[in-house]
Amino acid sequence: MKAISLLLLRLSTGIYLMLWGLVKLIKAETANAVSDKYYGGFISGDMINLGLGSLQVIVGALVALGIARTFSYTAQLIWYAAGLLPIMLYIIDPFGLYIAESQKLTFFPSTTLLFASMVIIAFREYDTLSVDAKRGV
Repeated sequence: MKAISLLLLRLSTGIYLMLWGLVKLIKAETANAVSDKYYGGFISGDMINLGLGSLQVIVGALVALGIARTFSYTAQLIWYAAGLLPIMLYIIDPFGLYIAESQKLTFFPSTTLLFASMVIIAFREYDTLSVDAKRGV
């Protein structure tokens, strides 16, 4: 049951990272709009989207498959933590009652992605359905 649970966590968190990477690659205008609104335009631009999107797809695929686990699991954790920082006000105040400017309940699941990434790392020895585990790495 542990191995299957970790496999499902890897697939869901890795695929989600890949999907947002694909948004950067295929729908740059959407990625730029998100960047402009929540990141102050810091990660807007076609070249930035190409680089970050490509990296996201690669890291997401590595996580989903369980390849280069030390690198890929840590990279995913950092990616989700970095993505959470700019929306932290909405996490602390999801109803927009005190410090957030509006209600954004849809941002709260970002915490789940971060915590799932932590679980994947913490229980790596039970991650026996990964490519690395099958290869004995």
